[in-house]
Amino acid sequence: MRPPVGMPSMSKRAKRVLLTIVGLIVLAVLWFQFVGIWVDWEWYGEVGFREVYGTQFVTRVLLFLIAGLGSGAVVALALLAAYRSRPVFVPAGEVDPLSPYRTVVATRPRVFALSIAGLVGLICGLSAQGNWTVVQLFLHAQTFGQVDAQFGHDVGFYVFRLPFIQMIMTWLFVVVAIAFFAVLVTQYLFGGIRLSGPGRRISSQAAFQLSLLIGIFVLIKAVQYWFDRYDLLFSNRGGLFTGASYTDVKAVLPAKIILMVIAAVCAVGFVVGAFLRSIRLPAVALALLVLSSVLIGGVWPLILQQVVVNPNGITKEPPYIQRSIAATQAAYGLGEDKVSYTNYADVTNATPSALLSDPSVQNARLLDPNILSDTFTQRQQLQNFYGFAPQLNVDRYTIDGRTQDFIVALRELNVDNLQANQKNWINEHLVFTHGNGLVAAPANQAPGGYPEFTVSDVSNQGAIKVDQPRIYYGQLASNYAIVGSESKDQNIEYDGSGDAGQGAFTYDGRGGVRVGNLFQRLVFATEYGEPNFLFSSEINGNSKILYNRDPRDRVEKAAPFLTVDTKPYPAVIDGRIQWIVDGYTTAANFPYAQNVTLSDATNNSQTATGSATGQVNSQVSYIRNSVKATVDAYDGTVTLYAIDESDPVLKAWEQVFPGLVQPSSAVSPELRAHFKYPQDLFEVQRQLLARYHLDNPVDFFQNSNFWRVPDDPTESGVTASQPPYYQQVALPGQSSTSFQLTSVLTGFGRPFLSAYMAVGNDPDDYGKITVLQLPSNTQTPGPVQIQQTLLNNSAISQYIGTRQRPGVSTIVYGNLLTLPTSKGLLYIEPLYQRGISAQASPQLTQILVWFGNRVGNGDTVAAALQNASSSNQVTPPPDNGSGQTSGSSSPPPSSSSSGPTTSAPSGSVTPEQALAAINRANQDLAAAKQSQDLGRIGAATQRLEEAVNQYFQVAGTPAAAPPAASGSAPPTSSASVGG
Repeated sequence: MRPPVGMPSMSKRAKRVLLTIVGLIVLAVLWFQFVGIWVDWEWYGEVGFREVYGTQFVTRVLLFLIAGLGSGAVVALALLAAYRSRPVFVPAGEVDPLSPYRTVVATRPRVFALSIAGLVGLICGLSAQGNWTVVQLFLHAQTFGQVDAQFGHDVGFYVFRLPFIQMIMTWLFVVVAIAFFAVLVTQYLFGGIRLSGPGRRISSQAAFQLSLLIGIFVLIKAVQYWFDRYDLLFSNRGGLFTGASYTDVKAVLPAKIILMVIAAVCAVGFVVGAFLRSIRLPAVALALLVLSSVLIGGVWPLILQQVVVNPNGITKEPPYIQRSIAATQAAYGLGEDKVSYTNYADVTNATPSALLSDPSVQNARLLDPNILSDTFTQRQQLQNFYGFAPQLNVDRYTIDGRTQDFIVALRELNVDNLQANQKNWINEHLVFTHGNGLVAAPANQAPGGYPEFTVSDVSNQGAIKVDQPRIYYGQLASNYAIVGSESKDQNIEYDGSGDAGQGAFTYDGRGGVRVGNLFQRLVFATEYGEPNFLFSSEINGNSKILYNRDPRDRVEKAAPFLTVDTKPYPAVIDGRIQWIVDGYTTAANFPYAQNVTLSDATNNSQTATGSATGQVNSQVSYIRNSVKATVDAYDGTVTLYAIDESDPVLKAWEQVFPGLVQPSSAVSPELRAHFKYPQDLFEVQRQLLARYHLDNPVDFFQNSNFWRVPDDPTESGVTASQPPYYQQVALPGQSSTSFQLTSVLTGFGRPFLSAYMAVGNDPDDYGKITVLQLPSNTQTPGPVQIQQTLLNNSAISQYIGTRQRPGVSTIVYGNLLTLPTSKGLLYIEPLYQRGISAQASPQLTQILVWFGNRVGNGDTVAAALQNASSSNQVTPPPDNGSGQTSGSSSPPPSSSSSGPTTSAPSGSVTPEQALAAINRANQDLAAAKQSQDLGRIGAATQRLEEAVNQYFQVAGTPAAAPPAASGSAPPTSSASVGG
């Protein structure tokens, strides 16, 4: 057959070249796909989780085939039917623009039909395979033992079965719609549907096929109306709460039933019209369906909402709000079995010095893990290629019979720190392969303003003993490493153990994938785009490659059904360094439970400033910390432990992957002693508890007695929530401290404290949330007010002013801790001084305290409390009614960022005169603050800064700084609780 007019012909040689090029492209694509699969297969084999990969792979392939072949077959049949029923003769018009295309398609109808069907099948298959978790949960559905308040179904129906049904309905909709358009285009191309010309514009065959497909489409919609009723339990029409509201139950729910019946009748009308070869009946049915959808499904609920609910919501909505309160508390672990409420009266006549014997004060955490990474680096880095994570961790250890908090970090390898002359492929991947040692410091001590380190590395200098201190798997391990040598004389790994140095160690752990043979080299050379895998003589028969070395990534990959916590932390367990990673099981379909976006709920000042990793941007309505995972820092072993064995979602996944998660009984006592309640979960719970602590739906509707998470006042220029803090706290009724994760909550639109929230971390009270509710008739200042009060204190402001020097040093504000003592609430805030240079590290220089409307500062907590006892009472800043205190709530900006200041010539000024100028300027500033004149305060502050700069010019270095004015503490030489 000759090619159609206008179609170019190809020579045999050109065809062979084209086929060769296409074949090479296909082979390249297949090879890269194979490499990705093989690399994953080998990694899962390394960690012993190949069942996870195999189950995923098989499920994905089956879904791809079922959805792809099904979709392709439906489209192919629709195209075939449309082509075979095309008109034999097409009435000729003046111009037929479709004739060339019709001729091309008619020459190879099967090729075109199969190509289009194949493309549709490929797209549908790729889309469907991503829903493997939905299918597996449907196949292994569990019951919750709790039913929804509207339909009486077990919650498991909504969590496990409804998403699968909705997936099937969506697939049917898409396939039928594609088949409809395929028939429409085919009939139009071959004249079954015409826009002009004599005779009938649509053939009887075209009318039959299109009417039948529309009838099937509407029938599917009728079925969907039935299941749409269940979506009302996740409605947000109520605004304040999630779940079916009054309008949803009284108007939308009946409308769904009515529309279902109408849609079924219309579907019959379309089918009958198809067999009658008439479009009148289908047209009438379609008009009826559209009109009823608008009137019954849209207009009527809107009228009911506006006329009945909005004017009378306080009487109409409470029954449905009550459902949401109960469901939300159950879905997020905020019920009576988890949360206990206690009244706490923060009214005291005690002086601050009376707190010296309080156990919470004696264990007060002075070191801020979010600030001290640079301090750890400067003092414990040892080599330029080592480093510490930006955010350190707080954990507790028992040493000499005493349990106390430590700031803990690992000295990890950080290839980003390599100098330019150190950067090459061998150094980055074969020489510098691992870190060395755990570094810890007591959290309540800082002699000389710096942490007192206990180091557990190869030389084991500290009290926390580690048998294997080498760190091959950690948060900074972004690169792959190639380890293993044929003999000890040939290893090239840098061990970093001081005098032993390079060549003293070669990896002998179980981690890693063999990369010694040519095939494996070729695979990983392709994976990483690195030809050195093929040519390097340093890779031998014993070589292994370590990859996916971040502990969070390893757990996320090993257990893809978990949402992984953003803050893994290291702990020494049985002499080995283990990363502990929290895993969450989540669901998005818990009826009536409040929807939460994880990234929003866990956003705080740390994530806003980039010092901490943010959580995934996904919505959930159910969450449980059901799994604790450990990752061995030396060999990368991943172990999963079930912590909440009653969780139905975890039970379902345990059936999908039998034996993957070890029972809770397998957790050793030493490991359990280092479990921490995860911060991400706590932040989600405290955000919800701010509203869902209410049991009265009327109060909930009125927004009365709502709480809010306060902003962090210690971060200048950032408006974000204050993060929770791990600390040793003795709650009311406790004679000794326990490890708690704590947070404060202020009133809704008010800066005063409303509640103090703490959750236990120790094994005997793990997960128990205690909420101390403050009386509503008292006004205990919140963090924003306290920060402003501290900075308004003349002694503290003078201390800060004399230590902030442009271009030299600045003040860094540590975490503002709140301690519920037996005599009232105590606020503690450490101050750090930091040089401007890149090599500078923060040094703890002062402790600020607030207790009973008294402010104090000193170089120890004891000194600060004594100072507060001897000071006059201060009044909290007034509340301006907007939820913020008057004036600025942020720390003053560092003078290092301000412009240049002027001062008097220093040649004629003695140090004594300069000191007198500082005292006068400080008195002027105090008087200006009492006047509350912002302009006067700014001018006085400028004069104080100029006087301080002048003093440094005539007196010399900061070591010769002037003695503090009356009421302030002298420069520190040590910082600790007891002094």
